[in-house]
Amino acid sequence: MSVVIIALAFGLYYFFINGTKAANGKPTADEMGGYSVEIPEITTNLLNGDYIRISFTIQTDGKKAKEELEKRNFQVENVIIKKLSGLEAKDLEGTDGKVKLETDLKESLNEYMEEGKIIQVYITSTIIQ
Repeated sequence: MSVVIIALAFGLYYFFINGTKAANGKPTADEMGGYSVEIPEITTNLLNGDYIRISFTIQTDGKKAKEELEKRNFQVENVIIKKLSGLEAKDLEGTDGKVKLETDLKESLNEYMEEGKIIQVYITSTIIQ
């Protein structure tokens, strides 16, 4: 009987402590939004003379990382502009080009992070002309 009560208590504790996590262990939509930073639209020239308008949402691993990323906004924009100015429009074509940009930016921005890390960079809009 006491084993059942202990198991039930543990189960309830686990449920309430981890209740904010999705069943698969991934963060919930609320958690993702709570630790994400929107980067407003950036317009810059590409290497081949075209220009791009692009915006991002960057997901961090926690509150401290989000706060740090917000303070580093000028560095974030600088990294993005430098990366984009070295690319041509063809480098951003299709899914592969966009995924590569997101991955490259994540790696570059994580080099600046001291209070956590960036989990994912999402392109939220893009126009190339």
